[in-house]
Amino acid sequence: MITNLTLILFAYLIGSLASAVIVSKFMGLPDPRTEGSRNPGATNVLRLGNRRAAVIALLGDMLKGFIPVTLAYALEVSSATLAGVGLAAFFGHLYPVFFGFRGGKGVATSLGVLLGLSWPVGLACLATWLITALVSRFSSLAALCAAFMAPLYMHWVGVPAELQIATLIMTTLLIWRHRANIHNLINGTESKIGVRG
Repeated sequence: MITNLTLILFAYLIGSLASAVIVSKFMGLPDPRTEGSRNPGATNVLRLGNRRAAVIALLGDMLKGFIPVTLAYALEVSSATLAGVGLAAFFGHLYPVFFGFRGGKGVATSLGVLLGLSWPVGLACLATWLITALVSRFSSLAALCAAFMAPLYMHWVGVPAELQIATLIMTTLLIWRHRANIHNLINGTESKIGVRG
């Protein structure tokens, strides 16, 4: 029990490290929480005009989802604990204790979690994101499509029910966090990838 709780706490704390904010500060860039879309995520860093910083932030957000889950797997914890670890990392990104509980939308972190839970599902979601982004040029639409498909992919590969439920929770929260983007997509005012502002 202590090991399980420690893993979940570790996952939340590492998830609370806002990669976009940290990277922007070290590289002398504007705080993504106050510029662009005001979302502390890799897409907003890219929107602010620094591709290298955006890539670093993206990898950081993915790793903070992937590392705790992979560690939990290595310790051979139960599926329920594994699901808890993944959700803790995801919630850490959404509500980071180190940054006033104002976090990002969780797309990259959820992808890292999914890659840790089931790499075929993670790769399928990544492919879904890439194809949608290439066709539409909307990062938000790509994220929504990948999030929508994630529970279906999890079901198709036959992972334990606890992991399917955790994925459904992440999908629900991702869609909720993108509600402003959904409104903009409907109204035709959503910013495209690579377009500042």
